[in-house]
Amino acid sequence: MMNIRQTPGPIDAGGFWLDTTEHRDWLWHQAQKQFTFFKGSIRNDAGFHTLDAAGNPLPENIQELHTTTRLIHSYALAQSCGVDGANKIVDQGMAYLASHHHDPVHGGYLWALDGAKVSDDRKLAYGHVFVLLAASSAKMAGHRDADTMLSNIGRVLDARFWEEDHGLFMDEWSRDWSPFSTYRGMNANMHGVEALLNAFEATGQTVFLARAGRILNFFTARVAPSEGWRLPEHYTENWEIDRYYSGNPMFRPAGTTPGHSLELGRLLLQHWDLSGRPAGDAPARARQLIEQALSDAWRPEGGLAYTLNFDGSIAIPARFWWPVTEAIGAVAALIKLDRNEADEVWYRRLWTFACQNFIDHECGGWFPEIDETSKVTTSIFAGKPDIYHSLQCCLFPLVHGLSNHADGLKKLTL
Repeated sequence: MMNIRQTPGPIDAGGFWLDTTEHRDWLWHQAQKQFTFFKGSIRNDAGFHTLDAAGNPLPENIQELHTTTRLIHSYALAQSCGVDGANKIVDQGMAYLASHHHDPVHGGYLWALDGAKVSDDRKLAYGHVFVLLAASSAKMAGHRDADTMLSNIGRVLDARFWEEDHGLFMDEWSRDWSPFSTYRGMNANMHGVEALLNAFEATGQTVFLARAGRILNFFTARVAPSEGWRLPEHYTENWEIDRYYSGNPMFRPAGTTPGHSLELGRLLLQHWDLSGRPAGDAPARARQLIEQALSDAWRPEGGLAYTLNFDGSIAIPARFWWPVTEAIGAVAALIKLDRNEADEVWYRRLWTFACQNFIDHECGGWFPEIDETSKVTTSIFAGKPDIYHSLQCCLFPLVHGLSNHADGLKKLTL
């Protein structure tokens, strides 16, 4: 393995980094460092720790549903790669979903726990689609309880979240399934597409592929073209754009979030590939979403602004790690589809910036945020929040195709 701490690809190489042994070795090395770092997440009793920058458990005991499920998904991918011990995290996470997050009284999955106590009892589509993602990844890794959990989460999503008339997921309920808002959002649906495509790859059930297609059609064929290829985040109960909504500035900020456009662009290509690459404009729509997000959000000093106003101007300039990881994954998908030199310029730019600013070359994992002077800061996130985004941007480019990542990872010679 070459020493590539500061060099994500072969210096001055022509062509495409994805075609070089040096870059592919570097990607795998970075994935391995993350697998090693986040093994420290496992608790001695049940569930997972959140880790500080050095990999030590934080004193905070709150565990949210998306953290549990993302660890399951990520280490199920590790199992596909043959990583020793990955099954321990998958096993612990699946057990914790069933014993703690699952609500034995009302069904569904609780958002946040504090040890054995419920910290936040809301039932959120965002969390439930991650349960689908985790269960389907666990199934592809051969977990014994995956089919049971897939069946359970499928019933809950059908009964409580899927709106057949709209072809979209609604967002939130109280613990007893009584309504407390009429909010509708793009974020839960974008991750819903991710989970549905993963579930289709795991089971072959076409309902998952069809539902992913309906969500993608709404956002990428109806909304995006009328909004300058930007995707508004917030909607009314009737799925009309809510231009005045502003919730939690981190998790439901006003306006548009370019990182989500990047994710949805990649997912659109994945759906198109799984659908047999039908004739149509799906690849063009994916490219327009990705290119618009990069054009709007890339800052002169590097990195991607967190949110935009509806006209594409920057609203929240903060630079987090995850939009950069999603940009890498999206551009890698474009390169796989069509070897375009402009895409390679972006791919190298993104990886070089990430390598210099976000990757922790000493301890492993990625720092979550940098300030205006490009120094690591912790204004929003404590420690290193999770492995999910940064792992996928290392592993997915290694797979030659646009879909079936878990299966593709099993076939790699690493």
